[in-house]
Amino acid sequence: MKKLLLVGLFMLTIATQAQEQSDFKKQTIEFIKITGAGAAFETAISQLGMMVSEENKEAYTKEANGTLVGLYDKMAELYMNEFTQSEIQELVTFYQSDLGKKLAGKQMNLAQRGMAMGQSWGIEVQGIAAKYN
Repeated sequence: MKKLLLVGLFMLTIATQAQEQSDFKKQTIEFIKITGAGAAFETAISQLGMMVSEENKEAYTKEANGTLVGLYDKMAELYMNEFTQSEIQELVTFYQSDLGKKLAGKQMNLAQRGMAMGQSWGIEVQGIAAKYN
């Protein structure tokens, strides 16, 4: 009887932890989507879809969108290894605020412009390094 009770408690603990992990993953995926990544993925699918013939576009879009589930799962795991559930919740709350929405809307453009600045800077520093060769 004790063994049965212990096994039952063990199974309940595992089920509770799995539910908490599932909630954490759902919350993390929500965070990823509201940061602007979801829109970026949709844009990428649309842009890549321009190469697809009109007669195949619907099938392409459906299949391409189907890949997002796996991508979001992998990205969620990445974020879940770096942030706690409460930190993800704080981030979700921030991105649901007016300022967070503004940042999410500008984030992709800022990242692209920042990368361009970084590349220019890298070329500049490369020239300086070449001067001292």
